[in-house]
Amino acid sequence: MSGIVQQMTEKINMSFDEFVGEMRKRGCSEPTAIKIWRGEYENFKNFNDNDISLSNLRKAADVLKVKTGNLLPN
Repeated sequence: MSGIVQQMTEKINMSFDEFVGEMRKRGCSEPTAIKIWRGEYENFKNFNDNDISLSNLRKAADVLKVKTGNLLPN
């Protein structure tokens, strides 16, 4: 089972290495980028505006060229 990010990268033919590299360019650590790739953030329930996790999701949304809300689980 793949997470939201993996599904989106698959649609645009972006590899794991490309995703992590693009996240690093935006100031995200490699371990954090890997966690986002794996979908570990999908278990969070309450994101705050100043939450570092939400900030990293904004970076992922920028990499994937989608809105941040597209990455949030239902």
